[in-house]
Amino acid sequence: MSETMQQTLQYRFDGPEDAPVLILGSSLGTTWHMWDRQIPELIRHWRVFRFDMPGHGGAPAHPCGSVGELVDRLLATLDELGVHRFGYGGCAFGGAIGVELALRHPQRVASLALIAASPRFGTADEFRQRGVIVRSNGLDPIARSAPDRWFTPGFAAAQPAITDWAVQMVRTTDPGCYIAACEALAAFDVRAELGRVGVPTLVLVGSEDQVTGQGEARTLVAGIPDARLAVVPGASHLAPVEQPAAVTDLLVRHFSSAWQPAPDATMGGQSALSAPPLKPVLAPSPAPVTPVAEIGPAEQPVAVPGSAAPDLYDAGMKVRREVLGDAHVDRTLAAADDFSGDFQELVTRYAWGEVWNRPGLDRRSRSCVTLTALVAGGHLDELAFHTRAALRNGLTPAEIKEVLLQAAVYCGVPAANSAFRVAQAVIREETTPQE
Repeated sequence: MSETMQQTLQYRFDGPEDAPVLILGSSLGTTWHMWDRQIPELIRHWRVFRFDMPGHGGAPAHPCGSVGELVDRLLATLDELGVHRFGYGGCAFGGAIGVELALRHPQRVASLALIAASPRFGTADEFRQRGVIVRSNGLDPIARSAPDRWFTPGFAAAQPAITDWAVQMVRTTDPGCYIAACEALAAFDVRAELGRVGVPTLVLVGSEDQVTGQGEARTLVAGIPDARLAVVPGASHLAPVEQPAAVTDLLVRHFSSAWQPAPDATMGGQSALSAPPLKPVLAPSPAPVTPVAEIGPAEQPVAVPGSAAPDLYDAGMKVRREVLGDAHVDRTLAAADDFSGDFQELVTRYAWGEVWNRPGLDRRSRSCVTLTALVAGGHLDELAFHTRAALRNGLTPAEIKEVLLQAAVYCGVPAANSAFRVAQAVIREETTPQE
């Protein structure tokens, strides 16, 4: 396959060729078909562009390791098609792509809708753990649990065909691309940058969403200067699938009020769009309205991480957390006192900020070296959490076994015997899917 094809995405257009372009981005593990029930109404107003992430829906399996890389591939695809300015609506991972677009390429985005989205999706640990599960067990455990994450129990029970479709959609995703997407979400954090999103934004969340719920939605609304919140009753994470009419109505209202054609600009056959001041998504009404739309509290604070220039300590802390996990690092730092605090700073600054950050070896290789050294030294406590780190860094259980077998030859059978016992327990714990 050509390099150009590797740098673009699988896509489809629906709707009239001369209409303004509206792009829809999908959630992790789904395909563009999650938007099927929005299409008939949306194409009355827009030319709808949908795309599949790498390895999803039969798309070529060229993994993307960051949200920014997916944005680059999307823009490369649009550039080839002559689409320069557009509206964008994205669900979950698709929402992350939308925020990144608005931050990095504000001139391209006329209006934004973020569904089941968040400025930071859970914790890095959670997504790296999901990658460990997939490397060890394949996608089947993730696929079987998808309906519980995506739909309310009543919907899943009443719609077995859709539930089965959801399971099969995840099961047929390329595992390597799914793992890469998990790594991309683990690194995604735009909480400090929301104030730079300069386009009218609808933040839409299902009232029953337990994955990215109303707390995350309100953080987006509080941080984005021109944002409105809409809560869809009776919907969980995949609100466009579970409550298609309500979501479609909100999208039409938002994009219709937030755009107007710019008469003096074109974009390769597509009408350019400008964004006037945002109008209310839903007008107040004394009667109950479904779905319910709310204005987010403008005064709600948004957590803004420190902006100090990074040094070896900052770089080391980042690597330390990525490799060992937030929970382990938090426990270690909490246990530090006046006596041990300087040692923890030394380890963070020089072991993690310098050695683990050197470009000469990748993290997989450094994990192999570290495991061998810990076996040789008999450091079983450290071996336990570095076995977890090795799984996070992409080693499979089979590869860890080979490292320990090699260590048995060069470090001694008794040392390897103890190491196998420790590593076996860790691997069982880390790779057993949570029901």
